[in-house]
Amino acid sequence: MVKKAFLFIAPVSLSVSAVAQTTGRQPDIILIMTDQQRADAMGCTSDGIVITPNLDSLAKDGYLFSNAYSSTPSSTPARAGLLTGCSPWNHGMLGYGDQAERYPHTMPSMLKGLGYSALAVGKMHYYPQNNTHGFDMVLYDESGRHTTPYFESDYRKWFYTGCFGEKPEKTGIWWNEHRADTYKLPEDLHPTRWTADRAVEIIEGYVSDKPLYLKVSFARPHSPYDPPRRFLDMYEGRDIPKPAKGDWTPGEWRMPKDPEDDKNAFIGNFGDEYACRTRAHYYASVTFIDEQVGRVLDALKRNGRYDNSLIIFLSDHGDMLGDHYLWRKTYAYEGSAAVPFIVKLPDGMRTVRYKGAVVDAPVELRDVLPTCLDLNGKANPEGMDGASLLPLMRDADAGWRRFIDLEHARIYWNENSWTAMTDGHFKYVWLCALGREQLFNLDDDPYEEHDLSEDLSFSAELAELREAMVRHLEVRGEDWVKDGRLVVRKDKLVYGKNFPEERPVRK
Repeated sequence: MVKKAFLFIAPVSLSVSAVAQTTGRQPDIILIMTDQQRADAMGCTSDGIVITPNLDSLAKDGYLFSNAYSSTPSSTPARAGLLTGCSPWNHGMLGYGDQAERYPHTMPSMLKGLGYSALAVGKMHYYPQNNTHGFDMVLYDESGRHTTPYFESDYRKWFYTGCFGEKPEKTGIWWNEHRADTYKLPEDLHPTRWTADRAVEIIEGYVSDKPLYLKVSFARPHSPYDPPRRFLDMYEGRDIPKPAKGDWTPGEWRMPKDPEDDKNAFIGNFGDEYACRTRAHYYASVTFIDEQVGRVLDALKRNGRYDNSLIIFLSDHGDMLGDHYLWRKTYAYEGSAAVPFIVKLPDGMRTVRYKGAVVDAPVELRDVLPTCLDLNGKANPEGMDGASLLPLMRDADAGWRRFIDLEHARIYWNENSWTAMTDGHFKYVWLCALGREQLFNLDDDPYEEHDLSEDLSFSAELAELREAMVRHLEVRGEDWVKDGRLVVRKDKLVYGKNFPEERPVRK
């Protein structure tokens, strides 16, 4: 896992406004995202264990953010932060639930206001499911979920048009299972391939004079872990890392040991061999995505759009994959909360870092929309608390935030409720339902195997991060911080007071 940054001083180049003057048009914005991809699931962040030549090449042509996080690491709240540019408290989702139908500001609507065409393909996970949040056009792949009456995703309509009578889920694994297998249908029917095919068609067919904002959102490597066989074959004989096991790991009394006892288990000790088999399929799914990302990037290059594009690659959250006997997401730990994050700037922008530099500033999904606004010379509107990433590449002293906040409301079991704070080097976790603390040294212990909260030699770091957490939460009132101390919380608060409407109720 990359945890170091290298600062390179480069000659002063052009500002983004000068780029627009040189090219004759505003830079395009291409957002490519995956679902449930760990930060260490790329070649450039795994010492080459994971095969991702296209993402590695994009990182060399841009900037790799080595301390990137998803503040509320499950799909809908994470995507709410990406959509609105806000922190969990400000967009109002502190855990997993349905997003609001409307927000004061959304990325597609704001970019349309700046002259962009806003197009999207893949998984959105909006509510209702056909919500566009301002996109001119969306082609949906919602993984077979039906949470809105009469909704059917565009992927499934396409699938049934050419293959009616067959099932997209022929592999037989549902979307939160830890089992793994290879895809049982022709590769070109896979949703990963469909998403890239549609993205390439959009790029090839785009004839508008407006700059393009294109969101390409893959539904994998989120389970089912179902790569085509040829990608799994690439990992034959390859060294697959065993799951991390911390000295703080929950007692095995609460864990199933037979994977067949609970195919959707969020916690379970199924053994290293089983976990590594799942990981191999997961990595192969990432490699499949990487090939498709390469096709999208090639289409941009063929159509003269790559050089003048801001390209951002990230994921909504990670996947524990058995680390500390935990599966899926919603946890404070790196497998769940840390995400891949690559930014390629339009050619000609002034920077103080050479292409290929690693940036270790703590960044988060909320920072994407402010970056796109800044690219077009616009400041954040009131209430948007993400920050533009451009100063981190443009300015030698960007005055960046010290810590990033993380949290998730209770889910899976009663004690799984927490808030956390990290600078990417140390992480403080407040298990607020238990009234317990954890402290990890991420530089020396990137997989959080050693809890240092009771180690007196780290008392200063513990005190500093605890105080940062107190300052962060005290604005929420005495239900969170009282008399300068963190409060033990037993309730499940998914929707905070800043959620922009009454809690959604599915009809």
